[in-house]
Amino acid sequence: MRLIKSIACLFLLGFFATSCKIEYHPSLKSPSSGYLVVEGFINSDGPTSITLSRTIKIYNDSVVDNREHNALVNIEAQSNESYPMYETADGIYTSSSLQLNSNEKYRLHIKTSNGKEYVSDFTNYRTTPDIDSLSWQRNADGVKIYINTHDDQDQTGYYNWKYEETWEFHAAYYSSLEFVVDPISHFVIGVKFKNADKSIDSSLHTCWKNVVSSNIIIGSSEMLSSNHIYFPIMSIRSADEKLGVLYTINLRQYAISKEAFSYLQKLKKNTEEIGSIFAAQPSQLSGNIHCTTDPSEMAIGFVEVSQEKQKRLFISNQQVPLWNYNDGCAEYLLQNDPTELQTKAGGLFPTVPFQVTPVGIGSFFATPDNNCMDCTFRGSNVKPSFWP
Repeated sequence: MRLIKSIACLFLLGFFATSCKIEYHPSLKSPSSGYLVVEGFINSDGPTSITLSRTIKIYNDSVVDNREHNALVNIEAQSNESYPMYETADGIYTSSSLQLNSNEKYRLHIKTSNGKEYVSDFTNYRTTPDIDSLSWQRNADGVKIYINTHDDQDQTGYYNWKYEETWEFHAAYYSSLEFVVDPISHFVIGVKFKNADKSIDSSLHTCWKNVVSSNIIIGSSEMLSSNHIYFPIMSIRSADEKLGVLYTINLRQYAISKEAFSYLQKLKKNTEEIGSIFAAQPSQLSGNIHCTTDPSEMAIGFVEVSQEKQKRLFISNQQVPLWNYNDGCAEYLLQNDPTELQTKAGGLFPTVPFQVTPVGIGSFFATPDNNCMDCTFRGSNVKPSFWP
């Protein structure tokens, strides 16, 4: 979505004079179907995933993402070998795991459902150095995570990084109860145990949340004395839920060309550094995707062949004492009495009993937020395969 917004920003040029912003309406016209946007890279040692979408005209400063469906997508070698890609999700095209020839050049070939064809430039196979380490430091604002990498060839390195975050979190309260509702009046008239053995529903207590990076992270050793990079990847603010129990980040590193670095640098400025009178103004993006059926039509994207290198880092709550995460949940004590429940149970969710007598549940706790007793509203209760 960020990339789509950035493309739209390219056509909203403004200028400033004597501290006044003057609205400017560009005369550029995009095709009715929008420009094709290509995101991703050709993975030389594994499956390739490419996202296709279309730019959308801006109305009232809003942009709608429009994925490109039913396209024919292939990875092509200069020697005429071809590897098909298939739409496996919304506008996302994926290949099988590939082992590409390091001495060969490759490109992407796209034929859209309207018959237009697009190709990327043939590019060389790029070898990505290993990630030496991932580390973190705690500061007054929270935790900052760093990458440490170098290239033994000691050549100027240009890098693109992406990451996937996963963290475990817990519901504030266990749950073993549910309301009993009168079928005629629809009033709550009591509570009962969900399970016959009166056990808690443990499946609602522990969950995991997964987030993929959406910002552009690039780095270069061009201005350094050696191709050795120590670079901040991301930050976690103090008291954030991410470090409430256990957190992990899986970082992916790609070696890219100077041309790709320049393209991503412009894209980063257009998407992340615009918004004030002192920010850089939108610049024209010049990628390596071309429309062969209509050379005058612009396409957006930069596709290269690169290896993917990964490294994972775990940080536990015990490693950050006094983290002070607060889930903001509250619980109330209610009597299991129909008269009281008719007036007090509305908008509440029962958790566990407080008092159980020989004749049943005498009183119980309830919370006004179902997120506080059911973690599946905010994440998945399926434990990831890589979780310790």
